[in-house]
Amino acid sequence: MRAGKAAQASKSKNNMNYKFCAKTDTGRTRDNNEDSVAYDESTRLAVLADGMGGYNAGEVASGMATAFIKSELSRWLSEAGESAKIREVRRALEICVDNANLSIYNAANSNSHYSGMGTTLVVGVFRDDKLLVGHIGDSRCYRLRGGTFEQITKDHSLLQEQIDAGLVTPEQAANSSIRNLVTRALGVEEITLLEVNEYMVELGDIYLMCSDGLSDMVDDASIARIALEPVDLGDKAGLLIEAANERGGRDNISVILVEVTDAAEKKGLFARLLGK
Repeated sequence: MRAGKAAQASKSKNNMNYKFCAKTDTGRTRDNNEDSVAYDESTRLAVLADGMGGYNAGEVASGMATAFIKSELSRWLSEAGESAKIREVRRALEICVDNANLSIYNAANSNSHYSGMGTTLVVGVFRDDKLLVGHIGDSRCYRLRGGTFEQITKDHSLLQEQIDAGLVTPEQAANSSIRNLVTRALGVEEITLLEVNEYMVELGDIYLMCSDGLSDMVDDASIARIALEPVDLGDKAGLLIEAANERGGRDNISVILVEVTDAAEKKGLFARLLGK
């Protein structure tokens, strides 16, 4: 998806209202956009991918990933309905990503132009008051809760392994020459490993999924300040992309924002406006 999408909302059965917004931008230095974003508000699914590979292969890989996962997983979620258990949703997510991986891998091995293509991935499924986050590579998911901004995924990258081993400090990592070397990717090998984590969702939460075109250019503190701005999701997304471009925009920039509000409050407001 190359253009920004308007914010849309979906209500869960526990009166949590989920509002989605996605935007992507080529940045200041790249000729094409190898990022791809997608969401389905009816099944509360969000998918973001950052492609890699020569020719236009990165764009192909990321587009295949988001289109496949949105289509297949949203179909399963719709058919399974709200009664599906979280472990069933998790298994469906894992199977869907495995199938997307094989699809990209087979395409890369059947067309020389696409040889070696792959993509990072971060996908979120909101079910009532829970969030399942699956990721591969260094595309991230953050959570803003009560003024606290926190990265809830850990990068699958060589640099993150060095940080974990105590070989470099987070301050040194900010200027590292290997910050974009990922240790996992979708479509590069016949089998991939999706990391899946489950989180409780609270009213007022804002979730941000992004490619490294944002997180490499804008520090977490600055991202948090923008996320806290008293503007709607579309404006927040625009401000995040603008901040990355103002700092050089050296890569494609993509964001998906999800805001959790009280559906009962919204209903009450409409009732008051209608005089009911």
